[in-house]
Amino acid sequence: MRSIVCVEPGKLESQIKDKPVAASGEVLVKIKSIGICGTDIHAFGGNQPFFSYPRVLGHELSGEIEAVGEGVDLPIGQAVYVIPYISCGKCVACRKGKTNCCSNIEVIGVHRDGGMCEYLAVPASAVVKADGLSFNDMAVVECLAIGAHAVRRAQISQQDTVLVLGAGPIGIGALQFAQEAGAKVLVADVKQEKLDFCRKEYQVDGVVDVTADVEAQLRDLTQGDFPSVIIDCTGNLKAMQSAFTQLAHGGTIVFVSVVKGDVSFTDTEFHKRETTLLGSRNATLEDFEHVVACLKAGTVKSSALITHTTKFSGLVESFTQWVKPESGVIKAVVEMD
Repeated sequence: MRSIVCVEPGKLESQIKDKPVAASGEVLVKIKSIGICGTDIHAFGGNQPFFSYPRVLGHELSGEIEAVGEGVDLPIGQAVYVIPYISCGKCVACRKGKTNCCSNIEVIGVHRDGGMCEYLAVPASAVVKADGLSFNDMAVVECLAIGAHAVRRAQISQQDTVLVLGAGPIGIGALQFAQEAGAKVLVADVKQEKLDFCRKEYQVDGVVDVTADVEAQLRDLTQGDFPSVIIDCTGNLKAMQSAFTQLAHGGTIVFVSVVKGDVSFTDTEFHKRETTLLGSRNATLEDFEHVVACLKAGTVKSSALITHTTKFSGLVESFTQWVKPESGVIKAVVEMD
């Protein structure tokens, strides 16, 4: 079968690999659509933690069940999306239901080979039926679930003013679920075109140009209260650290970003606000199911999010263009030929 391998930072290569077989408890998925994630881009750029090369990328996946292993009762041909987090089910986090941060977690496309290929064998527990959605919609469920999990972690309500730092795909997911929770939502980014996109497509309550005076803009947009929740989706250390001084008193910071480096803050700023600091990693089945329900209800949309598509045969060429800042990509999806 055809596979796309990131053999080293900055180099993707098309290779022929053996078609996998569904072992006991597994299903073989015929891949239909692949979402391109920031994780893939960071891995390509050599900036992704928890990563080794060579690796088949791709963890935002949808497809059809091609075959099932022993003990699996799922219909052949069933359309599914893939939950890419393979948890052990035994560690302290798993025993508490926090399979998203399993101490022995393996993420498809990061710790093990992913779905930039024609077929992928995964545990039956990792596939979920989502009748009524297109394969492209199903391929971005995981991306949206990251934002949904961050919003759930912060327990956002109608009383909150939420500032989302970073208007990429994860940030757009977070802002949509913050809106779905009833909050007033602001979004900040360094690129005006992304801010314009969020204003036009998602009718956010305000935008913040990070290249200008952020504090003055936030004071004006919140009548001096500042955001009660800040969700960082930038992957930028400076942006993450800025949250500690841009937050309302009694507020909450959620770090979705993963960076190579130490986050530091002044304790007096942290303490005087009685700041709540949360990490948000991956998502759980509850988040995935919430995303699907919202997509079906129309309270969250994926159509505007997907700005670029290509066929699998053109993936290597397209990917190397998509990683360039001038490409204008928000979310790209690869469709099988």
